[in-house]
Parts: sequence; structure tokens; C-alpha cells
Amino acid sequence: MGLKKVLLGVGSVALALTLAACGNQSSQSSGKMADKQVLNLSTTETISTLDDSQASESISLTQLYSTGEGLYRLGKDSKLENALAKSSTKSKDGLTYTFKLRTNDKWQNGQKVTAKDFVYSWRRTADPKTKAGYSYIYDGIKNFDAIQKGTMKPDKLGVSAPNDSTLVVKLSKPVPYFKLLLAFPTFFPEQQSTVEKYGSKYGTSSKTSAYNGPFKSVGWNGTNNTWKLVKNPNYWDKKHVHLSTINFQVVKSPETGLNLYEQKKLDVTPLSGTQVANYQNKTGFKKFVGGSMMYLQINQRRNKALKNLKVRQALSQIINRQSLATSVLRDGSTAPKGFVSTNFYKNPKTGADFASDAYVKSGVTYNAKNAKKLWREGMKAVGEKKLTLTLLSDDTDQADTTTQYLQNQFQKLPGLKVNIENVPNKNRLARSSSGNFDLVISSWGADFADPINFLDLQTKSNPTNNGHWVNAEYDKLISASSNRDANNKQKRYEDLVKAEKVLMKDQGVIPLYQPSVTELWRPTIHGYVWNPAGMSRGYKEVYITQK
Repeated sequence: MGLKKVLLGVGSVALALTLAACGNQSSQSSGKMADKQVLNLSTTETISTLDDSQASESISLTQLYSTGEGLYRLGKDSKLENALAKSSTKSKDGLTYTFKLRTNDKWQNGQKVTAKDFVYSWRRTADPKTKAGYSYIYDGIKNFDAIQKGTMKPDKLGVSAPNDSTLVVKLSKPVPYFKLLLAFPTFFPEQQSTVEKYGSKYGTSSKTSAYNGPFKSVGWNGTNNTWKLVKNPNYWDKKHVHLSTINFQVVKSPETGLNLYEQKKLDVTPLSGTQVANYQNKTGFKKFVGGSMMYLQINQRRNKALKNLKVRQALSQIINRQSLATSVLRDGSTAPKGFVSTNFYKNPKTGADFASDAYVKSGVTYNAKNAKKLWREGMKAVGEKKLTLTLLSDDTDQADTTTQYLQNQFQKLPGLKVNIENVPNKNRLARSSSGNFDLVISSWGADFADPINFLDLQTKSNPTNNGHWVNAEYDKLISASSNRDANNKQKRYEDLVKAEKVLMKDQGVIPLYQPSVTELWRPTIHGYVWNPAGMSRGYKEVYITQK
């Protein structure tokens, strides 16, 4: 099951909300708490919706993660922490989960949150009439596919509430990472009475939404660029919520954000380009890396030369990724070890980074001499002396910088000419889907911390496999991880490591760089939790100390 089936654009804002931190995940301080527990933050766009079933972009999802509560929250290193789930059991076959819920959580109007609120929410999201943007995250829940096709009604979804404090979920096949998904707002409960009261207006403003999480939304009218989150007095764990208010404002420019930070009107601000170099040694500088990848898809259907392994390897090995990340982009991005990012997933037995276990040197290493040798051999094999390729990407400044660098690198291969086509993100996505490209820069930001979220993208049947790379051994390994070995954590891990190695040895894609988010933070802010995937920005236990 691959999530985010619409790939993010180069330098996409959404990417900033799906990255993990490099370094300590949360700060602890012995300093005295400040009298005023108010945090001032920015976003690049306003909220699109506060409807859990409709939200599908990062700004809205992050708001919902703060104003709502599901069965779990994500702690440090994507470790699941009980939220409304007090306990859970799983059947031996991995197909049935039973959750025992807390009985002391309430909606903001004082009504109790019950298992029936989960059942209502999940059925509503699964209903094709709702047109939920993230409904496919339910893939694997019993009868979901049939409901989506219209051959079953939503009330047949594999979720039930035997009583107010028990939730039972039945799956159609084992989903090893299922509990990780439950920390995502798409799986949060919804208050039926509020949804029905406001109808089509539900979730379109602060006043037409329901909250059972650490904070309540205040002052968002559906389009405005400033709003607040205020502490929710009905939240079951309010004693661990220290902030009274989080003020949000839309700030589109990093330059504007930096000015506001220096004027002490923002407590956190993103940095870009040369700002990173100027502030990386300053107090409060933080760098976030992990859970995302920029990579080239290679269209093997459109150009016969790209079907040749040596041609693909030559294109990969002519790229100096270290130079691209540190000298060209200069924004904190790093050279990748493979398709699955670093700082993302660990070997369950040894604790080693997945990216290290699956590392294939030839798949990501710069070797100009060998690249030219491979190119000559590959071109000879396909009977060509010259080749012209189009390189497709977005029309952002970062994308333009990247494509110009790649064009320069690629054209070091004898007889190769590369034409750049930088187009609006929407056009790039459409052309990628239709196969109207030779090479296209694509982006992926993971929604849950498991390698399958990356690797599933390159299976034969996945709609985001726009390069149409096909490898039977790869598909067999991915299938084994999801079926035969789904309930064996170590064997499943080994399947995924082998799959990544197959992908890199066959150069099914060309990893380019791991994006990073670099920010300035007030050193008095503590308790913030970062994670590599899913809901990576946790404000619940943030607190501010005196200077």
C-alpha cells in the first residue's frame, strides 16, 4: 500500500511537514517555565479543511493532529504512544485488532468520545460519496475495496463497536504497519451530531468543527491567514499540555519569515538557500532530514535506450550528488544512500539504519570515468551514437537550479543532449502520469515510517511508477513482505532490504538528494517531537522556559 499517490513537487511546501529531525527528537529543560505559554508559528498556506475525512494536505493534517486525538500519537523515533487506546490485542493471523478505549475523553461540547465515533468516522471516510482524499489509506481493512467500488455499503467496513469502550477492526490481509497508520488524522473519530448539524459546511471553519485533542481551533473562518489553537479544557491528558495558545499566520516568503523572527513576532521560521549558510552556526538552528527523497524516474516505455541497464547506470554515476546537495542547493540537503531515506527505519534485530543495510554503492556513487564507459557500451548495445532526452521538472527556483545542474552533468556523456522543461507542478504531475517525459524529477514524502511506503511505489502495478520499471524479483520480494512474511518482523525486513538492493542494482530509479527543512527556533522552546513520516510535528507537550 503506497500513500501520497500524488507525488509532491520539487521543493514542495508539504514536504516541510513530513520530514524527520536529524539529531535529538525532543528537548528537555530544567529551566523555569515562563509565565506566558504562547507559541508563534507560521505556515505557507491557510488551512484547507478541518474535516478529518477530507483533509489530504499537510497544513490541514497538522492542524487536525493538534486538535484531534485517535488511538495513538507518535512519540520519539515514531514510537507509538497510547492516546485513546488504553490497550490492544491482535489475533495470531494478524487480521483482527481489538482496542480498549479510555472513557474520560470528551468533545469540546462535553459529550464523551466513544468507539462509535470511530466507527462513524471510518465508515464516512470509506464511503465513496464522501470523496475523501486519503481514503486509500484504509486499503487492507476488510471490505474497503468493495465499498470503494460500490458493491458493498459503508456499514460493511471491517470496524465495529461492541460497546462504548471497545473497537474491533478486521483486516482482509495482515498489514504489519497498521498501528502506525492509526496515529494519522484520517483514522481519528468524528462527532456525528456535529457533522450532521453543519452538513456541507462541516470543517470549513473553526466554529463548524469538533475537537477532542490537546487544542481547539479558534478564529479560522475558512479563508483567513491568521488563527489560533487554544488549550482544550476537555482533553483527557490536559495536564501534559502546557501551551495556552499557538498563534498561526501565513508567511509565504522565507525572507519575510526571518524578518518576523528577528522582530520576535515568530518563534520559529524556515530558512532557505543562502540563509542556511548564514545561520547554520547560530543558536536555535535546526536541521530536519529523513522520510523524503528527490529522485529521477526514467521512462523505459518512451525511449528504447533507457531500457538498457548500462545507459541508466551511466546517467546515475555521472551525477555528483554530494556537490548537488552541498555546493549547488546549499539548503541542508544531503546525498542519499538509496531510494529509502536515511533516519527513517531501523533493523528490528540490530538497530542499523535501513538505508545502510540496503546500500548499493554503484546505485548512488559518482564515478565519471565509469559512467562514460558504461554509456559507450550501452549506446553501442542499442545501436545509437547520439541521444536527445527531455528532463521534466517543476518551475520553482529550486527545480530550475537542480535541472540546470543535471543538464550540465548529463551532457558530459558523449553524444547526449538534454533539453530542460520546467513547468507548473500541476502540469508536471499530469505529464508524469501520462508518460510524456524521458526523465522527470519526482518527490516522495512518506506517510508512515516503514520502507514499504517508498518501495511499493516501484512495483509493476503502482500508478506512481511512471517510469514503468518492472522487475519480477522485486515484485516477488514486495509481495512476500506483505503476505508470506507479513507477521515475521525480521524476515519481512530482510525482504525489503533485498528489494531495495534489486531496485538500485537495476537502477530502476535514480536517487538525487534527500531534502531537508532548516529552521530557526527560540532556544527557550522545549518538548517538541519530530518524526520522519506521518504526523511529524507534535506540539502537544511543547513548553517555554524563561530566558
